Amino acid sequence: MARGDEKDRLGNKLRDVEKAREDEFFAKRDKELLGKLQQEKSDEDESAIRESVRMRCPRCGEQLEEKTSSGVTLDECPSCHGLWFDKGELEELGKREQHGWLARFLGLS
Repeated sequence: MARGDEKDRLGNKLRDVEKAREDEFFAKRDKELLGKLQQEKSDEDESAIRESVRMRCPRCGEQLEEKTSSGVTLDECPSCHGLWFDKGELEELGKREQHGWLARFLGLS
C-alpha cells in the first residue's frame, strides 16, 4: 500500500468522524429545540383551556355571575342556581351568622 493511499484513507476516516460528531451535535440541538417548542405549545394550550373554563359553572358550564350577600361576593350560576365560593368565603359568611345553621355546620358557634 502506498503512503498516499494510507494518508487519504486516514483523512477520509477523520472527515467521517468529524461528520458524525457534527451530525450528533445538530441532532441533539434539534431535539432540544423541538422539546422547547412542544413545551411552549403545551403551555399555550393549557392557558387557552384555563381561560375557556374560567368563571364557568362546574355543574352545567354556564358563565357564573358575581353576587354579593352579607358583604361576601359569591359566584352564582344563572342556569342551575348553584352557588360557588372562593377560598374563605363560606367561613366569612359563617362568622357573620353567628348562631345560624351555617355557623354550627362550620363549627364557629
